Amino acid sequence: MQSFHVILLLFIGYIVFTIDKKKEAFPVPVVLVLLGVCLSFIPFFQSIELTKDMIFDWFLPALLFISAYHFPFSQFKKRILMILSLSTAGLLVMALLLAASIYLLAQPFVALSFLQALVMASILTPSDPVTVISILKQSSGEADLAYIVEGESMVNDGTSIVLFTVVAGVLATGESFRLLSFFSEFFIVSVAGVLIGALFGWMVTKAVHLTHHRQYQIMLSIILAYGSFYCAEHLGVSGVLASVTAGLMLSRTFEKSEKEEHFRQSLDGFWDAVEPSILALLFLVIGIVATKYLSFEDSGLIVLIFVATLLIRYLVVAWTSLMKRSWRHQMTRQKKAVLTMAGIKGAMSVALLLSLEADLGGEHHHIISLTFGTILVSLCLQSILIYPLTKRINKPRR
Repeated sequence: MQSFHVILLLFIGYIVFTIDKKKEAFPVPVVLVLLGVCLSFIPFFQSIELTKDMIFDWFLPALLFISAYHFPFSQFKKRILMILSLSTAGLLVMALLLAASIYLLAQPFVALSFLQALVMASILTPSDPVTVISILKQSSGEADLAYIVEGESMVNDGTSIVLFTVVAGVLATGESFRLLSFFSEFFIVSVAGVLIGALFGWMVTKAVHLTHHRQYQIMLSIILAYGSFYCAEHLGVSGVLASVTAGLMLSRTFEKSEKEEHFRQSLDGFWDAVEPSILALLFLVIGIVATKYLSFEDSGLIVLIFVATLLIRYLVVAWTSLMKRSWRHQMTRQKKAVLTMAGIKGAMSVALLLSLEADLGGEHHHIISLTFGTILVSLCLQSILIYPLTKRINKPRR
């Protein structure tokens, strides 16, 4: 992607964000993706490529950090059991059920092994609800759901990468899957990532007081967002969980002391401009490269897999809500439906898919085509349906 591509895509993003002020019935990311698909037919944009490294090295650390430091730490503590249940045990259960469903559904269409189906499921487990958080927070009485959805997304981005890495490694090497080895790696990679993020977060909360110049404090936040991610990845542990933990450490500091308010205002001024810029580039480029991966021959199976992801997501949410008595009363059927619809596939799923393509090449083209199609259907349909769903739930009963 050349510099003139970046400038032009940012300008298109600016126009879309400016026009779609409410971001309700037709959320911005959907518009951007569909625009990207249209742009892909223009020769000027056909040289644009999207790689795993672009998402992981440039886009992801910033988006994760922004989401985490904006997340009220008190709300994270309050809902930590629900968030961890959905993003660990819930994620593993969903991956297994979805893999079994994909394996069975695919048989009349294409020959897939269960391991290939499990790789697809691991790519489709992360949620990326950037399109729905603002809608849920604006909806009367749905702020608690927004915190659960956002918290789950932050954590399961990290846990899903561990799951994908293990399963994709088995597919690439042909080695046997060892359950004990998987759980030990899952635990070590996750905990080590959290510890690195906590260490970076603690150091920055101390170092920020060495200067009162806002521009230097913003520099520190950039170091925190990207430094924690790169350091963790270099050590072979979860960079995603490192960035998330670093951002949550900053959020905790903001809540504990009012003296940090000027620091938060400085960060908001910078990162609130960075976020829409990154989102505009990311979703436009996803749309541009989509036509390279999609095949109309697979459309029927893609729809079936998408429906399966929704049904299994609902079952996992319902199962999780049974774990505590208080959750049973809080989680009505309507709220379960909202949580199900909010499990949108997005940037993380695309990053994992591109990683699989880089490792396996065209050897498993059916996996890549089916998974990319399911991601796009999820991103577009669920983003559009979430607003009328929350509006219907919050409509006063007569």
